[in-house]
Amino acid sequence: MPPFPHPDRLLPADPRVRAVARRLYQAVRELPILSPHGHVDARLLVDDAPFGDPASLLVSPDHYVTRLLHADGVPLSELGAGQGTPDGPEPRNVWRRLCEHWSVFRGTPVRYWMECELAEIFGIAEPLSSATADAVYDRIAEQLASPAFRPRALFRRFGIEVLATTDDPCDDLAAHRALADDPTWEARVVPTFRPDRYLEPGREDWPKAVARLGEVSGIDTTGYEGYIAALEARRRHFKEHGATSADHSHADPRTDPLEQAEAARIYRDALAGRATEAETTAFRRHMLMEMARMSCDDGLVMTLHPAVRRNHHTPTLRRHGPDTGHDVPLRVEFTDALRPLLERYGTAQGFQIVLFTLDESVFSREIAPLAGFYPSVYAGAPWWFLDAPDAVRRFRRAVTETAGFSRTSGFVDDTRAFCSIPARHDMSRRLDCGFLAELVAEHRLDEDEAVEVAVELVTVNPRKAFKL
Repeated sequence: MPPFPHPDRLLPADPRVRAVARRLYQAVRELPILSPHGHVDARLLVDDAPFGDPASLLVSPDHYVTRLLHADGVPLSELGAGQGTPDGPEPRNVWRRLCEHWSVFRGTPVRYWMECELAEIFGIAEPLSSATADAVYDRIAEQLASPAFRPRALFRRFGIEVLATTDDPCDDLAAHRALADDPTWEARVVPTFRPDRYLEPGREDWPKAVARLGEVSGIDTTGYEGYIAALEARRRHFKEHGATSADHSHADPRTDPLEQAEAARIYRDALAGRATEAETTAFRRHMLMEMARMSCDDGLVMTLHPAVRRNHHTPTLRRHGPDTGHDVPLRVEFTDALRPLLERYGTAQGFQIVLFTLDESVFSREIAPLAGFYPSVYAGAPWWFLDAPDAVRRFRRAVTETAGFSRTSGFVDDTRAFCSIPARHDMSRRLDCGFLAELVAEHRLDEDEAVEVAVELVTVNPRKAFKL
């Protein structure tokens, strides 16, 4: 039996190309992880409490896992996903559901990550199934009770040097401050400013969110000028706590500006419940431009990942809450949508924007040409539905010929599943080394150059794109 997981996994099948890829991979496999975009809660590392059980660690918080189980007929209530029920399902039963339906993950990156996690973190190599479910659960649970498997110990073991979280503008960031002030903590855990719900007057909770923004900032947000000032104040708060970027996700990336008087009028009407859908959409697009202006002023990198239909299934949203696996991608257009923003700020000193997408059709048609001209634009790595082996390969082929390697962001894991972070980054490194090995085999790149690129993709690109 070959070792599990196979040491050559994801490397090219051609033996000659694989040999080159192996050498490239050896140059990057042990390098520290820079994670500039993710969703792990900083309080996990402050508290450093033992993980409760295998299911709450590996299944329930990972909507990559729960969504496909749900599609196979397992109710989210039986998986502990989202809000669930007050008591929640018994963790061992959640784990059994995963193992009973393990076959649905064949060929998916979820299976790849999970198998890597189980083998490399917990030393478990046998396949998951109904027959092995309880034994595997018990072995993981036994290890989770050990100090070596607490969050801080695993963080160090994973080799994470920088971890960015995603945070509400009204968060006091006390957890980040506690880590920064802790003399025993050596890594960087930085917040990310995520203002989406404060920029969309069409949302039911927007007036309440804006009122809360005023309370936290100490600035009157009953008028447009105060609202802008409050957002600027909270961005400063985030920068003071180590933030390097602001994260934005809307239905589209249009950045059409409004006259200030018109923006103020729509703001007033939206607070009063009188604004039309067209007006609230126009205001949101105007505010994305305002976010770019603020990024020019305070230096926060602007990351943009638009075109997702959030909470596609309303009954699931009502029962289980958001981020429970029923967000679905949309088509997107960047070239004309971002032109107003890039006309103003595309060559502005210090401004940077990283463009992510779930629509692969724009990689070569729009994102690569934009990143290949504007010094401010970086092509974001495949993420969410696209952070999978074949999609990563397609990204490199689509983007490199126009934007090269230096105009790409480096990998982002974009995950709430803490233990999947090293598996995801290792996957990216293997795939990039495979792509570079093909260029070497085709005599399009010298091997020493390929090593240099492989290392830079891991160590230089994320620092540069996200100002880490």
